[in-house]
Amino acid sequence: AAPPGPPIYVDLAYLPGSWSARTVNEEFFRRVRSLCYVVSGDDHLKEGVLRSLLDALLAGKHQWGTDTQVTLIPTFDSLVMHEWYQETHDRQQELGITVLGSNSTVAMQDETFPACKVEF
Repeated sequence: AAPPGPPIYVDLAYLPGSWSARTVNEEFFRRVRSLCYVVSGDDHLKEGVLRSLLDALLAGKHQWGTDTQVTLIPTFDSLVMHEWYQETHDRQQELGITVLGSNSTVAMQDETFPACKVEF
């Protein structure tokens, strides 16, 4: 358990992937308050904990007590993410959480990849 203390406010936070994704729980989102959370890492380990991570975001954000808008930026497509989005869409709106979905691509040198632009 983390020692008591004030929350930390940041503009952008990358959520850990692989085995470390298990450390992201409701307390994490209560304490690390970000305008944007990036969910990266399309791997089977994260897929197993993705639903609990997303539910923790809802529970933690509920505790903020402010009207701060939060943007969730997934960097991969996932059935778990789609299901969570559909099942909790009303709750996301109540809490001021927006999930970015993008079909945009960026071409650099000989490579093309999906991308989105985040401005502060």
